[in-house]
Amino acid sequence: MVTETTIEPGALRKARAVSIDEPVSTDGTDITLAGLDALDTVTEPGRPFAARVWSATWPKLGAVAIFLLLWQIVVWSDWKPSYVLPGPSEVLPELAHQIMTGDFWSALVRTMQRAFVGYALAVLIGTVVGLAVSRFVLLRTAVGSFVTALQTMPSIVWFPLAILLFKLTESAILFVVVLGAAPSIANGVISGIDYVPPLLTKVGQTMGAHGLKLYRLVVAPAALPSVVAGLKQGWAFAWRSLMAGELLVIVPGHPSIGSDLENSRQFLEATGVIASMMTIFIIGVLVDAAFNVADRRMRARRGLLPEQAR
Repeated sequence: MVTETTIEPGALRKARAVSIDEPVSTDGTDITLAGLDALDTVTEPGRPFAARVWSATWPKLGAVAIFLLLWQIVVWSDWKPSYVLPGPSEVLPELAHQIMTGDFWSALVRTMQRAFVGYALAVLIGTVVGLAVSRFVLLRTAVGSFVTALQTMPSIVWFPLAILLFKLTESAILFVVVLGAAPSIANGVISGIDYVPPLLTKVGQTMGAHGLKLYRLVVAPAALPSVVAGLKQGWAFAWRSLMAGELLVIVPGHPSIGSDLENSRQFLEATGVIASMMTIFIIGVLVDAAFNVADRRMRARRGLLPEQAR
């Protein structure tokens, strides 16, 4: 026996609306049914790379121009004689002259090599310490507050001990760089793991993620923003510690930016002193820009950037 099925016109219209995304009237209200496709966010295409670079560069160029103008105004005021405080017209040619010489580049390579080696060791040690403290309650109780205390200690106070232990060698500088940066990185790891929502870990465990797999797939991505912030702060401490070390620990035959700065001070060359300071500042700005790019990409992947900023 064949049963004849009657399809009401209203139901047919609703089914048609679902397939072609037409508005459906329900009690006088138009509703757009798009199924699961409504969950997809339509994003505008990103701006061209050149436009993004220019939008990030021109404010910095404007700030530099304002700084140079204020600097020149102070020089014009005759607050200090020109041989003590030279103006941009004297320092910038000196900086260009240093860049054109081979000694500058050998000093730059030496300094950056120390910075990256010391920072890499600090990242390794800080990550291990942060994971251990966040994982074991007894260890957190025992040494958790010590990590913050080490972070608050000025790097300069470590140099007398470093010189006693390692003399005037590369190891003395690396020792202070690691001690200056590792606590900040460890605190970033600890804070990141502490603020992972418990619901995320429970969901991961329910789906079969346990032990190292849970940390790799759930905890690490959730803690990543705090970890990146700790890495950025750790670099700032490492760079400051390195500059202090190069001023105090001058290794014979190993030129560096810090030693060039100290040599210029000893010979009362104000233009050389300020030129070296500008070099240190420029390197800091470039490294910070690299961290900002990584942070921007992370926020973009998480949908935390406004459309006009992408």
